[in-house]
Amino acid sequence: MRNGYTAVIKQQDGWYLGWIEEVPGVNCQETTLEALKVSLREALAEALEMNRQEALSIPRQPAPPPRPTTTPTENCGHPGGR
Repeated sequence: MRNGYTAVIKQQDGWYLGWIEEVPGVNCQETTLEALKVSLREALAEALEMNRQEALSIPRQPAPPPRPTTTPTENCGHPGGR
């Protein structure tokens, strides 16, 4: 499965600045547009891998037991279940 991400790129004072909208912390600056694209791809891959590893390290807790189900006559509030 391949995900799409939005790269925002600006040029300012001889530098290309860029970041990935959907992933906080993925931002780079380079002197050429091509170098910036490479840096953004590498930074994004590293961030996604770090997030993945962090998620995998969280201990899984067992699912809570299922809640008891009730029949409609138990919930209607009328005497005799009606």
